[in-house]
Amino acid sequence: MTKADLINELAIATGYDKKTITIVVEGFMENVKKNVASGENVYLRGFGSFITKTRAAKVGRNISKNTSVVVPEHKIPFFKPADDFSDMVR
Repeated sequence: MTKADLINELAIATGYDKKTITIVVEGFMENVKKNVASGENVYLRGFGSFITKTRAAKVGRNISKNTSVVVPEHKIPFFKPADDFSDMVR
């Protein structure tokens, strides 16, 4: 499902026009991205959590040059689905 498909389905289900639904969906995504980027977690009960995980520094390999490379500690966005959501997928 693409974002356009989601907008179409929400427009049909709610009766609102696609322009309004697009504004809401875009606003939701921007808010989630902004909060996770600033280090704040976003919890949506029954759906899941958008959190920031910290990956530890490690030594990697550049196989084309056959050298070791130090990969510094860094943060990544992570989505953890709620138990109900996981059970539905299983």
